[in-house]
Amino acid sequence: MSRLDLSTRDEQLRELMDDPDCDPQRLQATLRRFGLVNRLISGWDLIYRRRLRSLLTSFDRPARVLDLGSGGGDVLTRLAQLAAADGITVEWTGADPDPRAHEAALRRAQPGITFRCADAEELISRGESFDLVLSNHVLHHLDTDELRQFTAASQQLSSGTVLHADIARGRLAYGLYAVAITPVAPGTFLRTDGLRSIRRSYQRAELAAALGPDWEVSSPAPFRLLAQGPGRG
Repeated sequence: MSRLDLSTRDEQLRELMDDPDCDPQRLQATLRRFGLVNRLISGWDLIYRRRLRSLLTSFDRPARVLDLGSGGGDVLTRLAQLAAADGITVEWTGADPDPRAHEAALRRAQPGITFRCADAEELISRGESFDLVLSNHVLHHLDTDELRQFTAASQQLSSGTVLHADIARGRLAYGLYAVAITPVAPGTFLRTDGLRSIRRSYQRAELAAALGPDWEVSSPAPFRLLAQGPGRG
């Protein structure tokens, strides 16, 4: 597969930061800078305004929200900031099985925001349940079987709605990211792994087909995909 052939998803690529033996300093720098990068490209501010805010205010008690694969915790803390600015009280939980990501996330812990070093199956085994389950940039890491397992587990953990956000694969997204990320990439895995992420990501029709009829896949922002499905918990 040539570098710029994005006609098909490249599941064989592996991101450098997924290597348990990768440079720990570069990894931690990457996790810290995700706060800036995700703020610019992940589209969660828009998703919050258009979908999350109404969901969070639909309960007569604080909603319980889980971010699966929460990484360094930046998306969860940003959503918490947006909800707090609207006067909405929420119980936020981030879960990631990678102890290196968990270590970074703990630096963002604050009242109302808890981070746990755990995967979905561990939470299920403990009988955990949430009103809303979400993830950011997890789906493109998974092969077909892992995708089905992960999304099914996310539904089992949610008694309400599930939202999985990710990148939409495409030439323009690849080219723009390659240029835009350069100033903040030194000392991190952001450029190499970001470009690999795009090559591993789905296009809208591909993701809809992979997830099946339970899921609605939309494009809430340029170069973004959002899969919304019902909870089964």
